[in-house]
Amino acid sequence: MNSPTPRHALIHAQLHRLIDQLRAIIVGKQSPIELSVACLLAGGHLLIEDVPGVGKTTLAHALAVSLGLRFSRVQFTADLMPSDLVGVSIYERAQESFVFHPGPVFAQVLLADEINRAGPKTQSALLEAMEEHQVSVEGETRPLPAPFFVIATQNPSDQLGTYPLPESQLDRFLMCITLGYPDRASERALLAGEDRRQLVANLKPVMAPGELAAAQQAVLQVHASEPLLDYVQALIAATRDGRWFVEGLSPRAGLAVLRASRAHALLDGRDYVAPDDVQAILPHTVAHRLQPVASAGRGRREQVRALIEAVPLP
Repeated sequence: MNSPTPRHALIHAQLHRLIDQLRAIIVGKQSPIELSVACLLAGGHLLIEDVPGVGKTTLAHALAVSLGLRFSRVQFTADLMPSDLVGVSIYERAQESFVFHPGPVFAQVLLADEINRAGPKTQSALLEAMEEHQVSVEGETRPLPAPFFVIATQNPSDQLGTYPLPESQLDRFLMCITLGYPDRASERALLAGEDRRQLVANLKPVMAPGELAAAQQAVLQVHASEPLLDYVQALIAATRDGRWFVEGLSPRAGLAVLRASRAHALLDGRDYVAPDDVQAILPHTVAHRLQPVASAGRGRREQVRALIEAVPLP
């Protein structure tokens, strides 16, 4: 492959300034930060699944501020209604008509905090927004701003007051990541350092929305060779043979794998996708879409990693 163009080199530098700024806020979490940025570069929505208090909300807010995007946060609860999310028309006497008041979904980055604490009806209100970048309210279709990202946080399903996300909802998320507890040195830095909320409040954008759009266009131009596509197809086919998972990946999931792999390659400063890119993003791109067979004895991500080991490289 040819060396990256000057334009790609500039985008690569901008993206790493973004990552460095996020690392100063979310310490000791290089891989989750890079995966989050790759997800947004690929135009996807991000699900962060972990116990409370490890920095999920902070990461989402820091991403939005660092990209110069309009941010909105909704705390999902059992009594949250769809109208609380998308908005409602209210009769205004002065105008003698109903006036639509948009809800928090009309933002460029929507943080759906603890999404699995809301009921299925409210969760479903996000489906159209995530897939079509629009919402239908009272018979009228209203476009959402561009870009539009949903970053949702989810508590472990065994905690009280949670509802499992339906498969159709999970499939709308390009990636699902975890943060985990910090290591000892990172936790000491958190204990000795400034309050994270104050640090986020003081952040300045390191990329403009137009620069983000240019980076997303650059992702589409990252080359995937025929042998690389053969490898992606082999991985997808392996999920469908009944040995590893109850049901295999859909074609839409295959396209998601390729988009995320291209974004990962761009972050690495390359204009082509390598098998390492596919392997790096695969557990985070497909595990939440798959259910291991009963005999596996492994979790979803561990089963995907075992599949990667079993499928030969091109």
